Amino acid sequence: MPDVDYYELLGVRPDATPAQIKSAYRALARSMHPDTGGTAGTFRLLRDAYETLGDPDRRAEYDAGNGEVVEPAVRPSPAATATRTRWAPRTRTRRFGEDPAFMPQAARVDTTTIPWWHSVDSVARVHYAHPGSPGHAPPAFAAAAVLVLALPLLLGASFPVPVLVVWLLLLAGALGVAFALGRRHVAALRSVRAFRSEFGGRTVFGKPGQDDDQIVERLTADLLSRYLTRLPGVRIFHGLAWPGSVFADVDHAVLCGRRLVLVESKRWLPGHYDTDETGTLRRNGQRFRGGGSRLAESVEEFEILLPGVEVRGALVLYPSRAGELTADPDPEDPAPPMTPDQLVRELGDWLAVEPSTVDRNVFRTILGRVVT
Repeated sequence: MPDVDYYELLGVRPDATPAQIKSAYRALARSMHPDTGGTAGTFRLLRDAYETLGDPDRRAEYDAGNGEVVEPAVRPSPAATATRTRWAPRTRTRRFGEDPAFMPQAARVDTTTIPWWHSVDSVARVHYAHPGSPGHAPPAFAAAAVLVLALPLLLGASFPVPVLVVWLLLLAGALGVAFALGRRHVAALRSVRAFRSEFGGRTVFGKPGQDDDQIVERLTADLLSRYLTRLPGVRIFHGLAWPGSVFADVDHAVLCGRRLVLVESKRWLPGHYDTDETGTLRRNGQRFRGGGSRLAESVEEFEILLPGVEVRGALVLYPSRAGELTADPDPEDPAPPMTPDQLVRELGDWLAVEPSTVDRNVFRTILGRVVT
C-alpha cells in the first residue's frame, strides 16, 4: 500500500478546494484535539497538514515534491512571510503511511473484567447436538406411558371386553413407539461416540496464513485459541471457502451451538474506525479507502449455506505502524470493525448463549469449507 500523504490524513481528494480542506480540518480537529482525547503529536501533525495544504504556495511545493512537506529551517518573521515566494527544504520528510518494519503485538485481555468468562465455570461437559435425534426425553416418556398402561394388568384389574381391546391396542402402540424411539436413541449415542472418536478433543481446524504479510491472521488465530476456547462448545476454523469457491475467502470462523462468527484480520493505519448508517467503513470520520473487505458478502454466503444458524462478522484490526487504533462496532452492522479486545469481549458474550453445544451437522458443513 502506498504512503498516505496529507490529503489522506485530512480525508480529502488531491483536487480539494481550500474550503473543503478547511472544513475537513475543523471536523477532525474537534476529535483529535488533546482536550477531547487526542494526542498532542497527532494534533500537531493534523495542523501541519492543514497549514501546508491551506497555503497555496506550500501546497504547490508539497504537490511538486510527491508527498514531501517542505518547511524552512528557521521560520521567517511575519513580515518575511508576507513577501516569501518559496520555502527552504527541510531536513526530514514526515510521512503517514504504513511502516513495513512495524510488527503489531499480540493482544492481552484482562479476563477478570469479562462478564462471560466465569459464567461457564459450571458447565460440566460438551453436548453434541444433532437435529432429528430424539434425545433422552422422548424415549423416557414412551417408557413411562407403557408402564402406566401396563399397571392395571400388573395389579390384576379386569375390564369389559371392549375396554380391554382398546386398552391392549393402546399398550401395543405405546410399546411400538417406545421401541422405535429407543432404537433411534441408541443410534444417536453410537453416532456421538463415533464423532468423538473421529475428532477427539480437537477445537481448532485448518491453519491461518503462513506468509510474512499474514502475520495478523496468526495473531487472531492465537487470540481465538487463547480466549474463546474458554467456551466448551467453541470450535475454530481457519481458511474457509465460500460455496463454489476453492480459495480461502474467510480468514477465520468460530462456531458455538447454532451461532457462527466469521472473522477477517486486517493490518491498517492507526486511527478510529466505525461505520455510518449505510454500513460504509470510516476512519477518523472520513470514508476509508485504504483497504477492502468482503466480510459482509461472506456473512450472506454462509447465511444461505446454513439456514437457521445465526451468522455475524467481525473485522478485527491491527495497526500497520506505531499509533493508537480504536473502533466503535455497531451491533447492527453485519461486519463491524473491532479491536482484538472487543472481539474477545463482545463476540465471546454473544457465543456464550450456548456455551457447551456442538451442532454436529453445522460443524461438518463448516469443516467441509476449510481449504486444505
